Amino acid sequence: MEKKRRTTKNSFWVKGGYTDYQSIFLIFVIVLFGLMMVYSASSYRAIRSGLPGTYFMVRQAIFGVIGFIGMYAISRVNYRYLSNLSLVLMYAAIAMQVFVLILGRASHGATRWIELGPVQLQPSEIAKPIIIIYMADACVKKSKYLNSIIGIFKLVLLPVICIGLIAVENLSTAIICFAIVVAILFVASPKLFNLFILGIIGIAVAAILAFGVGYRSDRFEAWRHPETSDSGFQTLQSLYAIGSGGFFGRGLGNSIQKLGFLPESHNDMIFSVICEELGLFGALVVITLFIMLIFRFKFIADGAIDSFGGFIITGVITHVAVQIIVNIGVVTNTIPPTGVTLPFISYGGTSLIFMLAEIGLVLSVARQMSLTE
Repeated sequence: MEKKRRTTKNSFWVKGGYTDYQSIFLIFVIVLFGLMMVYSASSYRAIRSGLPGTYFMVRQAIFGVIGFIGMYAISRVNYRYLSNLSLVLMYAAIAMQVFVLILGRASHGATRWIELGPVQLQPSEIAKPIIIIYMADACVKKSKYLNSIIGIFKLVLLPVICIGLIAVENLSTAIICFAIVVAILFVASPKLFNLFILGIIGIAVAAILAFGVGYRSDRFEAWRHPETSDSGFQTLQSLYAIGSGGFFGRGLGNSIQKLGFLPESHNDMIFSVICEELGLFGALVVITLFIMLIFRFKFIADGAIDSFGGFIITGVITHVAVQIIVNIGVVTNTIPPTGVTLPFISYGGTSLIFMLAEIGLVLSVARQMSLTE
């Protein structure tokens, strides 16, 4: 059958069109589940700090409300207008990374945050959707660059500068951003050999950064021998939590490791609390929800009316999928430890708001998608 557009609106704000309620429902369920787990994992820490037990959950809920409002607003924007802003946004992302390196706030040995009153902003999280928009636009407007390795280097120059600045203090986020770049190029490029060369160079640079910095190379030792490494405490506590959960878990709220044993239990390591309290069954349910969400995104990408929209969704899928894989890999000691949150579930305002913004981009593409009728 012929494919027809559900909307022909060419204004900045799109009215009507297709609303992907399945994606909205899945996101709502995952975020709501995240609030429940943030409360369970953080209440003990909050009380020990003299705060209400609901302190972290309430803050996360506020960020979630802001994120959903932003998601709705962005879903109403004609995403094609973002093409005109991609270069400005990319320069802004680079400027923010420079700013945070010079004047940022340090925490856990890394300078990654900008303080705006009571709120801490993490520019690397803002850079992810900007890189998605820029790469999607560049692959459309400069498609001839995709035919040569020199052209690809020109195409990725600004994102690579941004990623390099991120890598100074946050290698794991830089790797995720580089994966987004490679995934969009993989979909757009007619010559995969050139992309292979870029990937090899990226892996080599990541290896140099990983092994060339003392605290990063220590993480490999913690990964290989957590029981003897000075840096393996968090990994061991995470494995204790996962192992003690069994198939159905200790029960919601009954984690032992969150009681001061497991660092970052409500943040990077929240998946281990899920495994301890809800068991393997709960972990599989969470993973299934994420897989369903990614398949919804693929459905929208297949129906996108232009390459720009399809590339945007490719970037969002890559971001969500790679971050899930890295987080779960760290928690289960499958890969070396690093600080990456579990999307939509871990505590973190900047991450939640801007990941919901990316969902808004997906829904914007969906509003103008082509459907078989």
